[in-house]
Amino acid sequence: MEPKQLISLDKARELSENYNQTKARLHQKDMGKEDANAVWYSLEELENYITYIKKQGVEKGYVIDGIRLYMGVYPKNEEHSRAGYTTIFLAPTGGLKSAGQQRSATNTEGSPDILEINAMNFGSMGNPPKLKYGG
Repeated sequence: MEPKQLISLDKARELSENYNQTKARLHQKDMGKEDANAVWYSLEELENYITYIKKQGVEKGYVIDGIRLYMGVYPKNEEHSRAGYTTIFLAPTGGLKSAGQQRSATNTEGSPDILEINAMNFGSMGNPPKLKYGG
């Protein structure tokens, strides 16, 4: 089944370029260096995380209905080369089984984050300069 949220290559390029021309420029000005504009996770990493959150959800009494992606910035005192750079981390969403908060994965209002299950970070952000989508 084809996802309803698919966008064209042209639209994806437009969104990426808009980010690079607006938000990324602000980051670069603040940091004094170019920031990453993309984060990559392998299919295996994503599948492992989905398996993990489903298992944790069952064990902790939650219905997992999605994953929210958050933007973040590594602290400047981070002990590795990512200090100060943008990141994306994933957080499970859903509700307690007992509270009857089961939601559809297509719920446009979104679901609350499940804070009792660990988020996932440390994808490969590539090395700046920024990646250019589609080319």
